[in-house]
Amino acid sequence: MKTQRRIVLTGLAGLAVLGLSACSGPYMVSSEVASFGAWPEGRKPGSFYFERLPSQQGGGERADLQTQAEDSARAALLKAGFSESKDAKSADVLVSLGQRIRAQDYAPWDDPLWWRWHGNYNYWRYGAPGRHAYLYHPSDLMDRRYERSVAVLLRDRASSEPLYEARASNEGSVPGNSALLGAMFEAAMSDFPKVRTEPHRVSVQVMR
Repeated sequence: MKTQRRIVLTGLAGLAVLGLSACSGPYMVSSEVASFGAWPEGRKPGSFYFERLPSQQGGGERADLQTQAEDSARAALLKAGFSESKDAKSADVLVSLGQRIRAQDYAPWDDPLWWRWHGNYNYWRYGAPGRHAYLYHPSDLMDRRYERSVAVLLRDRASSEPLYEARASNEGSVPGNSALLGAMFEAAMSDFPKVRTEPHRVSVQVMR
């Protein structure tokens, strides 16, 4: 029993090393993007300042998450032609950000092929059950996916009028880090100052 388990763990460790080696270098992040509003024709991007809700100010988890969102979105705004202002009073636009990562578990029977092939619980993922079937727990068969989304809202600082809104979303097998979220913010701002309300795919290369 211990010998068999050691072999399984060794094999998994080897796969993890191979996976890390295979993931080196740049990769592409694709997102569904849509934008809304009416950026004034002829208006330059100007300067921006990140606006925070009262709950996002000070310390605490919400403030930390907002700082993470701002760090991820800053490069996208600079690439779109904006410059960052030191305070809200001197900024041309105020920027509100949102980001959400939601875990979603999918079971094998969510796939319609599960019913067509009449496979048993272990067969669908691991093949016919044998003497090592006890190594797998039912929870191992669940596919955890993460739904990720970011949003950017630009408001005129003087009038508070909303000028431009952009959103990007995708999903994957990991929650994602600041580099991935940064790519999503870049995708969201990729059409600026144009508006494209219909969802469309935008891919951004990320350097590791």
